[in-house]
Order: sequence, then structure tokens, then C-alpha cells
Amino acid sequence: MDLLGSILNSMDKPPTVSDKQKELLKRQKQELLKKQNAEKEMLKKFRLKTEKDLNSFLNDPKKTRLRYPPMEQIFRSIVHEVAEESGLTAHSFGKDGIDRYIMIFKKEYPPSEDELAVLRNGEEWSKEKEQEIALRRELEREEQIEASKRKNEKFTPNSNYQEKYQHLIGLEAAKDAARATKTNKQYGFVPSENKKDHRSIEETLADIQKKKRKLAHNQD
Repeated sequence: MDLLGSILNSMDKPPTVSDKQKELLKRQKQELLKKQNAEKEMLKKFRLKTEKDLNSFLNDPKKTRLRYPPMEQIFRSIVHEVAEESGLTAHSFGKDGIDRYIMIFKKEYPPSEDELAVLRNGEEWSKEKEQEIALRRELEREEQIEASKRKNEKFTPNSNYQEKYQHLIGLEAAKDAARATKTNKQYGFVPSENKKDHRSIEETLADIQKKKRKLAHNQD
């Protein structure tokens, strides 16, 4: 036991906190708590103001949109939350940390896809912009119709092949000429009608026997 006691007594004791350090830590904790309470109070006031603004917006029949100035994410989250509770639609536009802002819309006056696209592109929405987009879309539709018509049009040759080759096929169409085939002695063409065998079976057999007898006679 004397050996163990001597070892323990020889070890360094943990450092003690002085009264000055204790006072410093206490003030830091108080400052932090004070800052947190101030931030909570600020957010609480902002929320109350937002509720008041949105309520006034809802009761104004002349207004359909309400735009907030750029603000930090914590304030935008409060606006989104209050807007949802009030039955309003909220959209954020702009770049975060630079010019991110919120636009509030009444449910009965929702934004169109064109308006959202323009705002997301960093442009201002107006009646002139709406008319410009409608005109551009109408022109694109007309171009598509014209392109479809051109695609469906039948091909028309620049010249009449019948006139170009009439010295070969005549003025009649090739199909009509094929129906009225005539013998061409110059090329030895024989119509298919002339190739048909009109003999009866008995006549055909008799002719075959006659040819066989003639062939046997010549061999003798």
C-alpha cells in the first residue's frame, strides 16, 4: 500500500480552473444565450410581420402577386411556411446567396408555365412578354403546319417521262400498253395466247405416236 500511495502522490494533479477563467466562461455562455434569444425574437417579429402582410394581400382584390425582396434562407423558409398556412402559393427565384427572392400567388390566380419560366430565367414578367411568347408560339405552330404540308405533298417530276420516251413506249402508259400486247416480228415476240396448245388429249397422244413411228422408220 505504501508503494501504491507513493505512485499516486507522484502523479500530476488535473489542472484547476481559476476564478477568472470561470467568470470568462460564464460571460461567454451568457452572451451566446443572449444572442440566441435575440435571434428568436427577431424571427418571431418577422413571422408576425409576414402574417400581417399576407393577410393584407389576401384581402386586397386588386393584387394577384406579392414579391418579397431578396432575403436569407431562414427568412424565406418562414415566408413559405406562412404562405402555405394562408392558402397561398409561394415560389423562389434568383440565385441563392445573391438575389434569391420569393413571389407569392393567390390560388385563384396561379402563374402559368410561361411566367414561371421567364421568372426563373431572371427576367420580368409582363403583358408584353406574354404577348411576345404567344406570338412566337403561333409562328412556330404555323411553321410546323407548313413543314407537314410539304412533307405530305406528292412528288411532281419536272418533265413528263411519257413525252421524253414516247419514241420507245408511245404516248400510252406502260401498263396500258402491256394489256394490249401485239406481235413484234422484228424482235420475234410471240404473244402468250399463241403459245397455248389447243389440241385435245387424244390428238396429242396420236401425234406423239405418229412421231415415234416416223422416228423408228428412219432408224431402220
